[in-house]
Amino acid sequence: MSLFTTDRVLVPIDFSEEAIAALSKTLESIDDPGQIYALHVLPRLEATDPSVVWETISDESREQNVEKAFKERFGEDFSSVKFEVKFGDPSSEIIDFAKQNEITLIVIPSHGRTGLGRFFLGSVAERVVRFAHCPVLVLRR
Repeated sequence: MSLFTTDRVLVPIDFSEEAIAALSKTLESIDDPGQIYALHVLPRLEATDPSVVWETISDESREQNVEKAFKERFGEDFSSVKFEVKFGDPSSEIIDFAKQNEITLIVIPSHGRTGLGRFFLGSVAERVVRFAHCPVLVLRR
């Protein structure tokens, strides 16, 4: 009997060292890398952002840049990992993605912020633990 089911595992990734380590550890722990989903969440562009006003950047180009960065950073070892990019609030998008894709486990790193940094920035991992429909494994630094 296993403590967690690992049929569909989600690893939110923000390209920090902690997130990269979480994805690597998940890949080592799961027999079939095709069961791993990596998700990167970008903030929505504001209509007043200069890049939007001057039409120098779009959500499509941002998504392509993130996908390219993922492929460059992880290469062929992670080719069977399903990678997706969403736009919006990170914790909400992670929770929604997990529900829509019937994720059975979320593996998320904690950046370990405390005090004012945590108060002002909040904790994505904390909100995911609180509101996710499935078990959440938080990896601490």
